[in-house]
Amino acid sequence: MASSRAVPNLEFRRLRGQRSPGEFAALVRRAAREIGEQVACDARYIGRVEAGEIRCPNYAYERVFLHMFPGLTLADLGFSARETVRGRAARGRTPRPPDPYHSNNGTNSTYSNEESDVLRRAFMTSGTVTVAAASLGFGPLPGTEALRSDLPRQRIGASEASAVEAAVRQIRLLDDRHGADGLHRRAAQPLRAAYALLDAGATTRGSTADRLAAGAGELAISVGWLAHDSGRLEDARSHYAEALATARVAGDTALEAHAFCNTSFLARDAGRHREAVRAAQAGQRAAGQLGSDRLLALLTLREAGAWAGLGERSGCERALSRAHTLFGRGPSDTDPEWMSFFGEPELQALEAQCWSALGDWPRAARHAHRAAALQDPHFARNLALYRAQLAADLARADAPAEAAAVGEQVLDALEGDVESTRIRAMLDDTARVLGSRRSTAGVASFLDRHAATAPAAAARV
Repeated sequence: MASSRAVPNLEFRRLRGQRSPGEFAALVRRAAREIGEQVACDARYIGRVEAGEIRCPNYAYERVFLHMFPGLTLADLGFSARETVRGRAARGRTPRPPDPYHSNNGTNSTYSNEESDVLRRAFMTSGTVTVAAASLGFGPLPGTEALRSDLPRQRIGASEASAVEAAVRQIRLLDDRHGADGLHRRAAQPLRAAYALLDAGATTRGSTADRLAAGAGELAISVGWLAHDSGRLEDARSHYAEALATARVAGDTALEAHAFCNTSFLARDAGRHREAVRAAQAGQRAAGQLGSDRLLALLTLREAGAWAGLGERSGCERALSRAHTLFGRGPSDTDPEWMSFFGEPELQALEAQCWSALGDWPRAARHAHRAAALQDPHFARNLALYRAQLAADLARADAPAEAAAVGEQVLDALEGDVESTRIRAMLDDTARVLGSRRSTAGVASFLDRHAATAPAAAARV
C-alpha cells in the first residue's frame, strides 16, 4: 500500500514515454495476452507503479514487463528486489496460502493479501451482508446471495472501496471477451453487495466515501450495460437511473457524464431519440468540467446517433464534425478508465450507425469495414458487433455475397465465446434482408447455418 516513504519510479515513467497511462495500460494487457497471462492493468495501476506505491510487481506482471522490455531486469524497470519487499511485509505475520480471488490482480504481494482479506470480509462475512463466492463461469467474482438489514452497521473503509472497484474491472474484462448474455444475472450479485456497503458506510466521509459511491455507480452502469446488451432494456434503464442518482447525491460529475452517456445510447436503441439527444447533451455539460476531449467526443457521437434516429441529417453531420475534432485532439490522462474501448474502431462504428440510420448504406458499410479492420481481437465482443453492423449494411447496399461472408464470421464468434442478444438480433435482421437472395454465392450457406443456430441461441436466453 502507499506510504509516506514511497519513492517515485522514474525509470518506469521514462519507459511510458509520451503515451498516456491508459494507453500504456492497454499495451501491458496486449503484451500479457501474447504470453498467455491475464492482468487487469489500467491507468490507476500504472499511476501507482510510477508513484512508487508498488515497489515490486507480482509474478504475472513481472513476466509481462520482462516480455515487453527484453534484456531489462526488474531493477532496470525501477522496481525493488522481491526479497526485500516480501521480507518487510512478512515480519510478524503468519504465512497464508495464495488467495484464488487475486492470483492475478496486478498488485504486489502485500497489497494482494490485504485485498484478498477485504474481499472475504466485504463480500463473504461482513456485518452488513451475508455473501458467497459466485462464479461467473469465466473466472471468480465476489457476489452476494442474500442481504441482511437486521445486522449492526460497521465501519467501511478504503479496502471495501477497492473491492468494489475490483468487481467493476472484472465485469468489464469479461464483457470485452464474452459479451453480456452469460454475465447479466450473476453480475447483479456484486452490485447488491456494493450498494449494501454504500448504505452501511453512510456515515463515512472523505475520499473513501467518494470512491465507494463512484465504485457502486460504475458497477450499476456495468450491470446496466449487460442488461442493455442482452436485450433487457427496462432493467438497463433502472440501473442507469440508479447510477445517475448516485452521481447526483455524491456530486460526482464524472459518474454523471458516464450515466448520461449510457442513458443516451439506451434511449436511442429504444426508439426514444429526442430523449437520447437530451441525455447526450446533458452528458456533455457534465463532461465539460473534466478536461477529457475523448469523453466529449463519445458523448457528441451519442448525440449524432440520436439526430440520425430522428432523420435529422444536418444535426447529425454537425455533431459528427464536432466529434471528429474532439477525437483528433488525442487521449489524455483525464480520460476515464471505463473508456478503454473507445478508439478509432469505435469512432468508425458509431459513425457507421449514423449513416445506417439515415439510410446511406454504402457509406455506413465503409465505416463499419474500417471499424472491423482496426479492432484489436482482444475485444472479441466489439469485433463481432462491428462485423454484424458491416454485414447488415452490406446486405442493404446490395452486396449480398459480401454480407453473407461477413455474417459467417459473426456466427463463428457467436458459436465461440461471445454471447450477445444485440449481435444476434442484428444478424437475424441481416438474414431477413438476404432471404430473397439465396441464389447468390455464399448466401444459402449463411442462411442455413444461421437458421441452424437460432434454436440454440433461443435456449440460452
